[in-house]
Amino acid sequence: MNIKLTEFSHGGGCGCKISPSVLSEILSTMPGRIIPKDLMVGIESSDDAAVYRLNAAQAIVATTDFFMPIVDDPFDFGRIAATNAISDIYAMGAQPILALAIVGMPIDKLPVEVIQGILKGGESVCAAAGIPIGGGHSIDSVEPIYGLVVLGLVHPDHVKRNDGAKAGDALILGKGLGIGVMSAALKKGLLSEEGYRQMVASTTQLNTPGSALANMPGVHALTDVTGFGLLGHLLETCSGSKLSAQIEFDSLPLLPVAEELAKQGHAPGAAARNWASYGHKVALPAAMQDWQKNLLCDPQTSGGLLVACAQEDVESVLEIFNQQGFSFASMIGSLHAGEPLVVVK
Repeated sequence: MNIKLTEFSHGGGCGCKISPSVLSEILSTMPGRIIPKDLMVGIESSDDAAVYRLNAAQAIVATTDFFMPIVDDPFDFGRIAATNAISDIYAMGAQPILALAIVGMPIDKLPVEVIQGILKGGESVCAAAGIPIGGGHSIDSVEPIYGLVVLGLVHPDHVKRNDGAKAGDALILGKGLGIGVMSAALKKGLLSEEGYRQMVASTTQLNTPGSALANMPGVHALTDVTGFGLLGHLLETCSGSKLSAQIEFDSLPLLPVAEELAKQGHAPGAAARNWASYGHKVALPAAMQDWQKNLLCDPQTSGGLLVACAQEDVESVLEIFNQQGFSFASMIGSLHAGEPLVVVK
């Protein structure tokens, strides 16, 4: 039986996240909460994970992430979803220690071996990260859903939030952009073998540099770029840090096949939703073309780490990425005093 997993999902990967503006509206009526003194990171800064101090030397980091298929191959889907979930731990500067599986499958439509393939893919990534899957929960659902709850540990003094950037910081992006564009082409049957290879290689690369960056005082803020696109997650850092950003489009690392597909007009619907949510906070050059704007808003699944660091630490940060096999890692811009917005050059 030839099963195409993407045919079962209305939106794949992080492209199925609720748009930033709608999510903000949903959360706007949440009642006030009593915040425990040891809750170091909660929902206040839209950060990647929650952090709770256990003692003077340990804080636990907790996150969850799950989505519908972004690719048709069951094993690859499991790998991508697991890598994406674990990334939130690395984005806080922590080391993952344990995962729980989240499984929702249309049992009447998918053969058991397909579901087994998804779970094996997730298991393989957790093994690569050195953590066990200690349990989980499963339901019979209309669309295939897979992901993880992940726990990690970090020293309280080494937690890297997304809102600690400083004026003058350099911005470094760890992976190439374009996963959403490639997934849109894949659903239309227009992604080449080389494009698929690039897509899977990027989305299954664990963001392990995050743990090393935690030990660098010059790294002031850290997050990962996922469903809200580069601009959306950069704006979260700008807003939390009360800074403005300037980025150079020509300095952005782009996955080669994604760039060509974007120029041909391929773009996921979530890119337009993202722009509608935060475009008023972005200044684009008059000559910027639609394909370029789409890549700036492109929802990344298991995207790269976005680092704000002191200028004198740029080479050291890039060396960490390069030593761990992140060949696309690049300095893309800088942060400055001013209103929370992004200026693209």
